[in-house]
Parts: sequence; C-alpha cells; structure tokens
Amino acid sequence: MNGAGLTRLQSGGLLLLAALIWGSAFVGQSLGMAGVGPLTFTGVRFALGAFVVLPLAWRERSQLQAAGRRLQRRDAGWIVLLGLLLCTGVVMQQIGLMSTSVTNAGFLTALYVPLVPLLAWLVHRQLPHWSVWPAAAGCLAGTWLMTGASLQQLSRGDLWVLASALPWALHVLLVGHIANRLHGAYAVACGQFSICALLSLMLGGVLEPITLDGLRLAAGAIAYTGIVSVGIGFTLQVIGQRHAHPADAAIILSSETVFAATFGALFMGDRMGATGFAGAALILGCILAVQIQPLLNSRRNA
Repeated sequence: MNGAGLTRLQSGGLLLLAALIWGSAFVGQSLGMAGVGPLTFTGVRFALGAFVVLPLAWRERSQLQAAGRRLQRRDAGWIVLLGLLLCTGVVMQQIGLMSTSVTNAGFLTALYVPLVPLLAWLVHRQLPHWSVWPAAAGCLAGTWLMTGASLQQLSRGDLWVLASALPWALHVLLVGHIANRLHGAYAVACGQFSICALLSLMLGGVLEPITLDGLRLAAGAIAYTGIVSVGIGFTLQVIGQRHAHPADAAIILSSETVFAATFGALFMGDRMGATGFAGAALILGCILAVQIQPLLNSRRNA
C-alpha cells in the first residue's frame, strides 16, 4: 500500500496509528540516551528505519520506472529538504528530552499544529476548512492545560522541544505534497530517513563520544524507535498525508501528545492532574471535530 486511492477515513486512520506509535516512542527516545548522545541516537535509529523501508522503496522505484516515471534531480532536492527538516525537528526534540519529561515533550511538540494551517495559507494559499482554526486553537489550549496551565516553569528541555515546532510544521506541510509529486511514498520515506541519518551521524561523530558499550546500552531503544517509530510510523505518515490536507493531518497527528502522556504514565511514572486530563480531552475533541465536520458538510451537500 503506497497511499493510492485511500479515502479520507483510511488516511486519517493511518495518521492516527502513526501518532500512537510516535507517542509510545517518546519513552524509548528518553531511555535511549543513557548510552549515546542525541545526534548519535537519531542517526542510528533513522539509518535502521531506512533499511526497513528500503525493499519497499526499491520495489516502488521499479514500478515507477516501468510506468515511465523516473526521479529527477529536482525531486532529489525535495527529498533532501524533507530530510533536513526531519533531522532538525528530531534532534531538537531529542536534545529537549534530556532535561524534560516524556509528557511535556509530547505536548509541547504539538505546538506545531496551529502553525501548519497558517503556513499552508502563507505558502500555498490553501484556505483550510473553517473548522481547522478553532480546532487548532483548541489543541493549543489543550497543550497549555496539559503543562499545568502555566508556562512560567518551562525548563531548558521544554524550550528545545518548543523550538522544534517550526521544522515539524514545515515537514507536515510539505511531505504529502512531495510524495504526491514524486508518485512514491516509500521512496520519499526512505530518502528522507537516509538524509536524516547521514547528517546526524556526521555531526554526532564530531560532537559526541561514541562507544560500543554506549551503543549496547541503547540497543533496545534504538531498535524500537528505529524499526517501529521511524520505519513504520513515519512511513505511515507519508502514505496517509498523500490524501489528507496538511492542516487536517496536523490535527490528527497532535493526538501523539495524548499517547505520549499515557505511555509516560505507564513506563516513566509521569502523572497528570485534573487540568492535564482536561487538556487531553480538549485535544481529542478537536481531532474528532476537524474530521467529522467536513464529512457532515459533504453529505449535506450531496
């Protein structure tokens, strides 16, 4: 399955599954840096993710060549851009996880949600359905509630995660468009993973100490986040976004924050009070609203 012919509901389901996988991966991302630095951890797990998708990408490439669709030099440039954005967002998030909780990282990452419809309007002049705007505002308010309704206690790690919102927003905005342009979800996924891995490992080799003992200590976390989070989760994102508006996709993917809090509570001892639970409920409500409202309108028009 490369995303061709997916319905709105199917693409939304794939994006929701990607968000679930990413939410669970926050625990692995936090534990994995006990043995390696954030750049090395990111590089190795994305290299592993690229190998997972490589057979599918190779098969897809053969099918595209048989159909007379070859990747051009300009297409490679788009994949490099996605890899740069992915690397920037992931590394910032990874650095932030060194000094913030899994729960905070999950929710602060969601601040890219209100940026996506704004960037889509500025860059592509795509005016999203009106329901996206209150839903994005609701996700932002839900994130605020989940941080305890106070941003005065933000740590250095929180600020790193907060800064990652811009590259994440740009990546969500572009990935579906580029996958459709190239007619290949797996090629885009494998290509961006490879660029991210290469950049991270090059920088990690210069800036971080890398030891076999450290890699062995982080092996379990690297395997899970590389195979499941990168190889499966990010590939599902590319496939799902081929048939989803960027703003809608951002809202669905923001459910990652709720899943991160759940797994953080189960495995890391993170806890939320009543305010945090109210924020989680608000985010979920917005996700449902942005999907249901356009469907109701289309049925009414039909």
